[in-house]
Amino acid sequence: MAGNSQRKGAIKKSGKGNPTAGSGGRVRRGLEGRGPTPKAKDRPYHQAHKAAKRAERSAETRPKRRVTKSTEAEWVAGRNSVVEALRAGIPITGVYVAEGAERDGRLREAFKLAAEQGHSLLEVTRNELDRMTGGAVHQGLAARLPSFDYAHPDDLLDRAAELGEPALIVALDSVTDPRNLGAVIRSASGFGAHGVLIPERRAAGMTAAAWKTSAGAAARIPIAQAVNLTRQLKAYQEAGCMVVGLAADGEVSLPDLDLADGPLVVVVGSEGKGLGRLVSETCDQLVSIPMGNQLESLNAGVAASVALYAIAQARA
Repeated sequence: MAGNSQRKGAIKKSGKGNPTAGSGGRVRRGLEGRGPTPKAKDRPYHQAHKAAKRAERSAETRPKRRVTKSTEAEWVAGRNSVVEALRAGIPITGVYVAEGAERDGRLREAFKLAAEQGHSLLEVTRNELDRMTGGAVHQGLAARLPSFDYAHPDDLLDRAAELGEPALIVALDSVTDPRNLGAVIRSASGFGAHGVLIPERRAAGMTAAAWKTSAGAAARIPIAQAVNLTRQLKAYQEAGCMVVGLAADGEVSLPDLDLADGPLVVVVGSEGKGLGRLVSETCDQLVSIPMGNQLESLNAGVAASVALYAIAQARA
C-alpha cells in the first residue's frame, strides 16, 4: 500500500545500520554537474592564483605616497580681506555674514562676487561668527577656506617626467612669511618649475595670505610637504637631481651656473638666517646672486624669482 512504511523493502538499511530512504535522490545528485569551471586565478592551487596573492601582498607592503592636508580650515576675516580674497579667486567654501551687519559698499560687493562665483552665503549670529573666526576683527563678514591638499614630494618629479622635461623644483628652507611663499609659488609657476617643496614644521603653509600673494598660481602648480627637508633633498639627489642653494657667500655666481639645463632643485633659505647648516651641507653647490654693495641680500620671494628667471633663460 502506498505510504505503508511497514511493507517489505520499503526501508533500506545501510551498511552502517542507518535507515535511509530510497537512493533515487542521491543518484540524481550524483549525476548533476558541478557548475562552470572556476577561473584559474580563483583556484587555490593554480599558479595564477598564487601569483595574484603575491601581487596583493607586494602592494600592501609597498610604501604609499602620503598626501597631507592642512590641519584646519583657514578663515579670512574683515570686509576688505574677504572682498580681496574673492577678487583673487581664492578657493572659498562659504561666506558668512553677521545678523544685522550694516550694508555698505564692501558688503554688497562681497555678496555680488560670492553669488557670481557660486559660493554659499550664510547668515549667523555675531557671537557665532566671533567663535568661528577665533575672535578676529571680522566687521560682520568672514570667509572660510578649505584645508589645503599638499602633494607628495615624488609627485613633482612625476610631473616633470610626464611633460618630458628636466625637473625644476623650488625648495624652501624655513621660510615663515606666507607672502614670501605665495611670491615663490607665483614665480615658480611663471618660470616653468614643476612644483614647490616646503617643510611640514617651522615654515609657512598655504594660508589665505599665501593664496592671495600667489595670485591663483597655487591652483596651477603642486605644493608638496616634506617631513624632513634634508632627507628629501638627498632623495632628489638619488633620483638624479642636482641640488643648489642660494647663499650670499656661494662659491658660484648665478650667471656662471652650469647645472641649469639638467634636473635641478633650487633651495631658498629663510628670511633672516638663510640656509640651515644641514641643508647647506647637503647642497651640491651654493650659488650667489650678484648685487651692488649697498644691498646685502634679497628676501626669499625676490631671490627665488631672480634665480628662476636665470635658469629659464639658460634652458631656453
